[in-house]
Amino acid sequence: MTPFRDRSQAGKLLAEKLTNYANNPDVLVLGLPRGGVPVAFEVAKSLNAPLEVFIVRKLGVPTHKELAMGALASGGVCFLNQEIIRSFDLSEKAIDLVIEQEKKELERREKLYRKTRPEPNFRDRTIILVDDGLATGATMRVAVMALKPLQPKSIVVAVPVAAAESLSEFGAEVDEVVSVILPERLWAIGHWYNNFSQTTDQEVCSLLEQANHQVLAI
Repeated sequence: MTPFRDRSQAGKLLAEKLTNYANNPDVLVLGLPRGGVPVAFEVAKSLNAPLEVFIVRKLGVPTHKELAMGALASGGVCFLNQEIIRSFDLSEKAIDLVIEQEKKELERREKLYRKTRPEPNFRDRTIILVDDGLATGATMRVAVMALKPLQPKSIVVAVPVAAAESLSEFGAEVDEVVSVILPERLWAIGHWYNNFSQTTDQEVCSLLEQANHQVLAI
């Protein structure tokens, strides 16, 4: 039996572990697009908190695109995993090409998801960073790196499932780490979901619109 039916159910279960942040006006839930947004939507709804996206792009190894050699975030923050780069003997030219491609996609998503909404205020806020899972941690790590200079009060990393080793690495970097499941062997994040179909841009935009209307209705 797979623990999570889909990302929506995973978000509801994750929210149960975050109830101490409910009804706090300082809390801001940030979903990492695209897969993290359906999870974050349920968390934000349960906690009665606003939802936004934080755009981060995985930098995949050219010959193994699912394997992250780093990640890129809004504001030009870039994290590179030197151990993976060395193990694949990647050239600077090959790395730069991937960065350039992902930079274009990051900018496209910012325009599409943000629309006319202003950039949220992060200063002195409690930020709950949500994704649908944590494998190598590269994407989440660059999100944390990009957020810290914006001076939030605290940063919480929250995911339904995580590799125990990757999650423990965040202990010194953020204020709290939360996961529903910490398997001894992660294999792949999709292994823990019955439905792990790709989240579309349309779904992300729809969830952000719904969340915005809920906040305005409060």
